[in-house]
Amino acid sequence: NTRKLHLKSLMLQVAKAALEKEESDTAAEKESYLAEHCPPLSLPHSLQDLQEFCKKLHAKIDVVDEERYDMEVKVQKSSKELEDLNQKIFDLRGKFKRPALRRVRMSADAMLRALLGSKHKVNMELRANLKQVKKEDTDKEKDLRDVGDWRKNIEEKSGMEGRKKMFESEA
Repeated sequence: NTRKLHLKSLMLQVAKAALEKEESDTAAEKESYLAEHCPPLSLPHSLQDLQEFCKKLHAKIDVVDEERYDMEVKVQKSSKELEDLNQKIFDLRGKFKRPALRRVRMSADAMLRALLGSKHKVNMELRANLKQVKKEDTDKEKDLRDVGDWRKNIEEKSGMEGRKKMFESEA
């Protein structure tokens, strides 16, 4: 366990030294770039020379702004291409990001109206589509109603008298 800690501290020391070296290198690189591209500033003393100097500075600023704008456009274009390529990769893999959907209570009519818009003519309410039919009394139903209470019928047919009646009605 102590060996692990010792190795870890050694690795951290090496990494710290590498970071410090990298920082000093970038600082030296920055100074050399500035010395090369930005000569020391010497301001002229006469008014006309100062105006000429300002015009030159404005021209340089315009050139730099144009370059910056061109760079921004290139970056935007390349980032858009990257997004398109990433989308193509997702499509090819078949992995789609599913949006978080919320449950919405909607009737079938409202759903069809939302999908089809003004083309929607069909009414999905089943009760509205049902036809109303008047019930007519048929002969069978009248007979069933006339029979009355089934218990009385059973009592009449039970015993010898009931059987005698059944034979008489059949014959």
